[in-house]
Amino acid sequence: MRTYEHLTDEQVEQFLTRGHVVLHDCFSPEFAKAWTDRAWVRLGYDPNDPQTWAKERVHMPAMETVEVKTFAPKVWNAACELLGGEARVRQPYKFSDAMIVNLREGADRPWRAPSAQTPGWHKDGDFFRHFLDSPEQGLLTLVLWSDAAPHGGSTFVACDSVPVIARYLAARPEGVLPNDYGFQTLVQECHDFMEASGRLGDVLLLHPFILHASSQNALRQPRFLTNPPITLLEPMQFNRDDPDDFSLVEQAILRGLGVPRLDYRPTAPRERVTPPRVLREQQVIAEEKARLQQAGLV
Repeated sequence: MRTYEHLTDEQVEQFLTRGHVVLHDCFSPEFAKAWTDRAWVRLGYDPNDPQTWAKERVHMPAMETVEVKTFAPKVWNAACELLGGEARVRQPYKFSDAMIVNLREGADRPWRAPSAQTPGWHKDGDFFRHFLDSPEQGLLTLVLWSDAAPHGGSTFVACDSVPVIARYLAARPEGVLPNDYGFQTLVQECHDFMEASGRLGDVLLLHPFILHASSQNALRQPRFLTNPPITLLEPMQFNRDDPDDFSLVEQAILRGLGVPRLDYRPTAPRERVTPPRVLREQQVIAEEKARLQQAGLV
């Protein structure tokens, strides 16, 4: 039985059964404030005047990065244990200021708890063809650069979606393009839903097969979040000689499939996809740099 230095037994079991681990106090409020203050300037919004908040929700491109190994070692160490060791993780792994800012999305409607009827369920990874063993997303992360109170725009998570996606991908060795899943149909098989509220400095490490969705910010309190994936050096393996060599991510997939091991072989080439957001981000970066220059911040 493998032992872990940075994950507790409870965290290991929670990851295997509900697909996530929560880490607290991963970085300082002072650093977070520096990035969120800069984000307000980039947006051209006054944080004290909601009348200037032109959009309810904004996906910002990345401008600055920090290497997680030194910036947030608690995150790095836990992630490496979930993925089977540092030698399996592509480095450097970085956090960026590509903020997902939820200012008041859905605040004009009564708040509704997460369920299979919630719109917008998805699995991340719009830039590659998905296989059961895809290395492009070893883990999904949710990094809170501000508090995310209940009903305040926290991410919705379908905690029992790993087996659903595992079965779907195992049955399609030719791979699945990001837009070909039919997530709203798949999420009907799920029953364990969570609102991932938290506080500034929290980081949620989630299994890459976890379905999640944005939620309403009924409180109208700005929520700043990023979600940088952690990449593996090689595809996952489901037929290792020593069962203790399976990573916790691989174990969760095998458990979801109901098998101790699997001789999995993709039948199509791995493929990169250029998502539409890439072209949009180029224009947004130019606009944001102009605002930073006007404010004397570059």
